[in-house]
Amino acid sequence: ELRARLRAVRHTVLVLSGKGGVGKSTFSALLAHGLAADETKQVALLDIDICGPSIPKMMGLEGEQVHQSGSGWSPVYVEENLGVMSVGFLLSSPDDAVIWRGPKKNGLIKQFLRDVDWGEVDYLIVDTPPGTSDEHLSIVQYLSATHIDGAVIVTTPQEVSLQDVRKEINFCRKVKLPIIGVVENMSGFVCPKCKNESQIFPPTTGGAEKMCQNLSVSLLGKVPLDPQIGKSCDRGQSFLAEAPESPATLSYRNIIQRIQEYCEQHHLQEEKIM
Repeated sequence: ELRARLRAVRHTVLVLSGKGGVGKSTFSALLAHGLAADETKQVALLDIDICGPSIPKMMGLEGEQVHQSGSGWSPVYVEENLGVMSVGFLLSSPDDAVIWRGPKKNGLIKQFLRDVDWGEVDYLIVDTPPGTSDEHLSIVQYLSATHIDGAVIVTTPQEVSLQDVRKEINFCRKVKLPIIGVVENMSGFVCPKCKNESQIFPPTTGGAEKMCQNLSVSLLGKVPLDPQIGKSCDRGQSFLAEAPESPATLSYRNIIQRIQEYCEQHHLQEEKIM
């Protein structure tokens, strides 16, 4: 059933981090917006952060409900070519706590993959909770029935974050999940008035760049802090569209392009093998 449902998905990208609060959901939302800017591409964003579903708020879909059709659950659409699914759409209030044990979470993840009628999709982006446990094992196991292009791992520059991100890289290697690369989020802040750059989160051990060198992983890019990102997320708007000239937007666009290139290359290699 899973294989049949996901046969129409061309590329699958997981967004991971061992650390909470590094901006995984923000990155997932902006990656989806960036990919969907090409109107010829169909993009799906799946939020499997069961206990902290922030994607509905960030995508401007708070209060929306999931509808059942003959072919399964219909995603909630931001644009004609950008569909979203999240446990947030199943709660009666955004403030409801999801107090579930592992098996129930895993069951819902399986249901999202098996029962959501995405249709033909070029990119499926999966936003995950922090850590390396139940939800992560489930999504990798279920998607192994089809294919995963790889994982993008999000970190911030300080050692407290990198420590947990190294665990995530180790997790990917143990479960044979390809790593597309690492994104260093909140990488410095340029004052809009004086133009001086400050390191809000100092990279005391060399930041993501040094970690990537040590672990032989690609660094996809560094995204500087921009207060507008938080404002856009709170309003459910795309920061990329609202602040097209921001250094953070330019960084995001370069990262998105690198992810697209990786996925296309991965697809060609799979076709050769087949």
